[in-house]
Amino acid sequence: MNAINQSGWRPDMGDAGDAVAATVTGNRALMLEEPLIFEIGSGETTGVDLPETPRGDNRLGGLARSAAIGLPGLSEPETVRHYTRLSRQNYAIDLGLFPLGSCTMKHNPRLNERMARLPGFADVHPLQPVDTVQGALGVINELAFWLIDLTGMHGVAMSPKAGAHGELCGILCIKAALEARGEGHRKVILCPTSAHGTNPATAAFAGFTVEDIPATAEGRVDLEALKARLGPDVAGVMITNPNTCGLFERDMKAISDAVHAAGGYVYCDGANFNAIVGRVRPGDLGVDAMHINLHKTFSTPHGGGGPGSGPVVLSEALSPFAPLPYTARTADGHVHLIEEERAEEFSNEHFDGKLNSFGRMTAFHGQMGMFTRALTYILSHGADGLRQVAEDAVLNANYVLRSLEGVLDAPFAASGPCMHEALFSDDNLAEGFSTLDVAKGLIDEGFHPMTVYFPLVVHGAMLIEPTETESKAALDQFIGAMRSVAERAKAGDASLKSAPHFAPRRRLDETLAARKPVLVWKDAELAEAAE
Repeated sequence: MNAINQSGWRPDMGDAGDAVAATVTGNRALMLEEPLIFEIGSGETTGVDLPETPRGDNRLGGLARSAAIGLPGLSEPETVRHYTRLSRQNYAIDLGLFPLGSCTMKHNPRLNERMARLPGFADVHPLQPVDTVQGALGVINELAFWLIDLTGMHGVAMSPKAGAHGELCGILCIKAALEARGEGHRKVILCPTSAHGTNPATAAFAGFTVEDIPATAEGRVDLEALKARLGPDVAGVMITNPNTCGLFERDMKAISDAVHAAGGYVYCDGANFNAIVGRVRPGDLGVDAMHINLHKTFSTPHGGGGPGSGPVVLSEALSPFAPLPYTARTADGHVHLIEEERAEEFSNEHFDGKLNSFGRMTAFHGQMGMFTRALTYILSHGADGLRQVAEDAVLNANYVLRSLEGVLDAPFAASGPCMHEALFSDDNLAEGFSTLDVAKGLIDEGFHPMTVYFPLVVHGAMLIEPTETESKAALDQFIGAMRSVAERAKAGDASLKSAPHFAPRRRLDETLAARKPVLVWKDAELAEAAE
């Protein structure tokens, strides 16, 4: 029965059916419609009161503005509300599962954030005297040794600030090593079609010619095709392992042996290291250089473009060519930051004069916040915990793969378990329906879409990486949403073609948005008058 209060009022839900009235504001309850900041504030006002400048005290001279600057003037509440409302339209790892394939967008432990915000780390300045930043340099040095130990490599360059930046570092080390032994004529880098797209771009940027190596029917590098192409013009191979099909390259050691026998070097893209950390040491597989995305494997999910950090672990053959600066701890416990001025002296004294750096990658020594978070993550997990990270990440990905292979086409499911990510295609959807429709429909279910149309070796690819930080309940909810959307696409549900319906904005003409993006706001009246 409906409750009745003392005044006799009875709550009644009414019977409005499916009719939904439009709101005057454009808001839908807590989904607030927010105009552009230019449309909120007036260009002729300001949210801050400033005192008038006394006559004759203007030091701008001829630089004083003579026309309106066209910036919106907002009060503090207007400004705070604008950006808070926009932030509520973002998807984040703190809201739900982030299924981007090959990106390892996992929960970032709050302990890491607390450590990164300690004053001695958060406030450190790159130009401070070395004696005043021994703690920070100690963190960098200890993290470096952990990375070397976890990968079974000989040395590490800590300064690269992202994965692609790390790739460039490793390729420049290879280039310097070839030139040092008089083989600068080797100008070809081989890239499997299952590698990350940054691999060939990096090699080309460094001055190499890139040639593809095909994949086998089961999504792995064609070893025989690779061997057939090796020769005196080949500088090396850039290979992603585990690859972008979510598979481990079983022939990795054979690939390395073949490349080394032909006089080349092996670069491994370590963006997917989360799948094998604590389980496999790339150095044992013959890898010469590999970047590690600290912002993926060792926390700090990087949605929005940063911050990033991509240290590069190096084999004994390439370590002498690592970029400056680097840290070195001497017998007295002092940590040194070795710059150009001391590189030769320190090399002669501590490294038998073997260091022959190709130069430097950045102005300073990397991203201190990332170093602190990564070391905190490593120490809090320990060696056994890191091993479990890989095991749980692989378990979760295989749970997704086997739960969805009955409704979506899984091109490599028959070849065995996947690694960190599950790969599907749009091959079995209804005529006229594609991966894009599934991705847009997933937005209505409250999830960020998975990676789409990558890797290119699979038509209409859908790449899902759940990571190790998702519970079975979270995975089941995501799997349920994916199954529902996929079944609608297989049944030809026309409403899916116009999804998303519940997002702040409807589906765009993505081709037009890419070819003719509107990046500058213009006052409609002024623009019309100008025409």
